[in-house]
Amino acid sequence: MTRKYFGTDGVRGTANRWPMDVETVLRTGLAAGSLYSRGGHRNRVVIGKDTRLSGYMLEQALTAGFLATGMDVFLFGPVPTPAVAMLTRSLRADLGVMISASHNPYDDNGIKLFGPDGYKLSDAQEQDIERLIESDHGAKLAPSDKIGRAKRIEDAQARYIESVKRTFPKDLRLEGLRIVVDTANGAAYKVAPAALWELGAEIIQIGNEPNGLNINEKCGSTAPERMCERVREMRADIGIALDGDADRVIIADERGEVIDGDQLMALIASSWQSRGILQGGGLVATVMSNLGLERFLGERGMDLARTKVGDRYVVEHMRSNGFNVGGEQSGHIVLSDFSTTGDGLIAALQVLAEVVRTGRPVSEVCRMFEPVPQVLKNVRYGSGKPLELKPVKAAIAAAETRLGNSGRLVIRPSGTEPLIRVMAEGDDAGLVSSIVDELCSVIAKAA
Repeated sequence: MTRKYFGTDGVRGTANRWPMDVETVLRTGLAAGSLYSRGGHRNRVVIGKDTRLSGYMLEQALTAGFLATGMDVFLFGPVPTPAVAMLTRSLRADLGVMISASHNPYDDNGIKLFGPDGYKLSDAQEQDIERLIESDHGAKLAPSDKIGRAKRIEDAQARYIESVKRTFPKDLRLEGLRIVVDTANGAAYKVAPAALWELGAEIIQIGNEPNGLNINEKCGSTAPERMCERVREMRADIGIALDGDADRVIIADERGEVIDGDQLMALIASSWQSRGILQGGGLVATVMSNLGLERFLGERGMDLARTKVGDRYVVEHMRSNGFNVGGEQSGHIVLSDFSTTGDGLIAALQVLAEVVRTGRPVSEVCRMFEPVPQVLKNVRYGSGKPLELKPVKAAIAAAETRLGNSGRLVIRPSGTEPLIRVMAEGDDAGLVSSIVDELCSVIAKAA
């Protein structure tokens, strides 16, 4: 079945335009509510959101849809995506919903759905919802006396903070550490600084004044320059940048230099291996993770299992094959001992625990391997499928021949934007850069 609404991470698009318009979102609530209203109990759905202006509108549309199917709705307000996953299980809800477009600008928004186990819905489950979105919902509406009730949960943020703090070793504290925290004017603008402060750190906040329009704007994990500058300016020990819904993290060391998700996964996997708690014999990452990570793990007797891009696919492989560490180079890190989805704050706490244990600076603790030269560029296109055009296919084949066995080439359409992502890596930096530029040029002309 062709996917019309759902992409790699739920439904996403420009707010107030299809599919993120009120009517479609209402129908999405009706469809999901119809599918997950089952059993003899009062069915529950929990809804969280980030700080986008459109969140108010979409929250109301979803709520109306769920109430109409007879589901009770618990509203959290602004909380991170992993908080929704955690609270779905904690409140024994039948469904969890996060209204967010993650790292995208404010004018986008999206819907992420979690099952009662706190895991994102599978492709098959999303396809079931897609089939129902465009169906006649008249027969599925609840009788007048069975319409659901909506309730706002005032302590959702406090519950999440306590859950996060429990993942930090009880014998350690963050006293003496000065931390710059960039919350991207997003969902974690209250909970992340609070959790770190309660564990003893001195907190310097940026990106903590959301106005509905400034989420991810020149801040957060996709734009860490301001965080890095602030670390140098304040002589901080570490910088932590989350994205708009706080399911990914990027770190800056004490010199204000960025440390990506590959390095953080290498650190956590090595630490957990040495303590005997690493499961699966390695970690799970996507095709975008650096070849240097793969070589680093191999030298230490650990495996790197690769999946297609998307944290949901990482989690599926982790669950199927017994891994407890996985994630993406972007900083989307999943630690299944603690969470069912990516959690930037929990990942940051694992890094901080290693910093405290060793007493060494972040620049030494977190730089685990020398990355293989890697170049990633995006090519925007209007419509169609550029990767299926003959000139593009021929250019890709020629590029793979030039790289040979000394590198990798990954070219894929974005699941959330009209972009073709072109990535190449290899030991010859000049060759890698040349290949990416040439391919981008060919794709741009063909598209």
